[in-house]
Amino acid sequence: MEKNHLKHFDLDLYQETLPNGLLVNIIPKPGNNVYATFVTKYGSFDNVFVPQGKKKSYEAPMGVAHFLEHKVFEQKDGEDPFAFYTKNGADANASTSYLRTCYLFSGPEHVEENIEYLLDFVQNPYFTDENVEKEKGIIEQEIKMYDDIPYWKLYEKNLFNTFLKHPLRYPIAGTVESISKITKEDLYTCYDTFYHPSNMFLTVVGNVNPDTVMDCVRKNQAKKNYEKRGPIIRKEVEEPDRVFKKQEEIVGDVEIPKLSVAYKINAQDMDKNRLRNYLSFFFDLRFGSTSLLRERLKRENAITGGFSIDIMEAGKHILCMVSVDSKKPEYVLEEMNKEISDKTITALEVERKKKTLKSACIYQSDSVYSICDHVNSNLLHYGSIFLDEYSWIDSFCLEEAEEMISKITFEHQSSVILKRK
Repeated sequence: MEKNHLKHFDLDLYQETLPNGLLVNIIPKPGNNVYATFVTKYGSFDNVFVPQGKKKSYEAPMGVAHFLEHKVFEQKDGEDPFAFYTKNGADANASTSYLRTCYLFSGPEHVEENIEYLLDFVQNPYFTDENVEKEKGIIEQEIKMYDDIPYWKLYEKNLFNTFLKHPLRYPIAGTVESISKITKEDLYTCYDTFYHPSNMFLTVVGNVNPDTVMDCVRKNQAKKNYEKRGPIIRKEVEEPDRVFKKQEEIVGDVEIPKLSVAYKINAQDMDKNRLRNYLSFFFDLRFGSTSLLRERLKRENAITGGFSIDIMEAGKHILCMVSVDSKKPEYVLEEMNKEISDKTITALEVERKKKTLKSACIYQSDSVYSICDHVNSNLLHYGSIFLDEYSWIDSFCLEEAEEMISKITFEHQSSVILKRK
């Protein structure tokens, strides 16, 4: 077991990769709680891949990763994992994103027992034709529920209009039509490919003894047989720079219209990790809580709140989505595009943003949930955990920011306006 120090959290990190490939991360933190996540690097992006032991590509129905998350909780002995954790004084949950599926629990007692159960129920799938069919009705209701949430409806429509081929254009949960096609064979194919320990990692943060936890995990995994695997072959999507649809108006149950703008940026020949952070700087300066545009539009009664900014990677592209409630959405869109046409960044603005990032680390260091999610995000986006995030933040500079921002274009954009019925 290797020990390192997370300088930005002022906490120790214990790591070990087990013989079956499972990476274990343990971060002891004094307090009265423990938070554990068991993550597979498998999300809704992974819809076309070569299954283990096969040579041809396989295309899964949309929504399989999310469907699989639901069905992993189905146990052959009929025990409900949620009931198990409630009995042990813990909360349990799971979630699926574009990049990963995460199973988790939090609770201060019976830690080793809870960790062992987490590993066991996730690593012992039980899918039948009957329980798969039963789940379709449950997920169908979940999909329809999201359709009734205005911002979610706006968000998904904008993603669909921005991309032509990339799976980011499709909902994580799939559609009512796509989930109707899912079979237990689909679930086992995806599970066997992506739920191998070498594609997963366990992170435990809180009031724990690292030696005790690691010993528990070692013994648990030693009981299970996993053959060594090669890398997972995922299909590379050739996504064009242009958007599917530049503008669209939709209707929904809203009092104030909502605007969402997606800027699709080709970052193929650039360091996407660095560019994503500089874009975060840039968009925060232009549309963030202290931006001049935000204050002016509020004074003009053109917007009723602040801008929401979301930046994500999608293959060779980076997507910057900006959303806002606006009584004058067409006017606001025009002003937004004028604002980002000026790519000027000052040294003062870069330094101020760096201080904001450092303060976020300090804020996160007080929460086992934030620490764990931050560590998991490092692993998913960068493939490793930053031991000194302060030094990484300090490495950002005005010259690099100007160079990267100057090379990109905001011409490929899609906007959606959600208006009252």
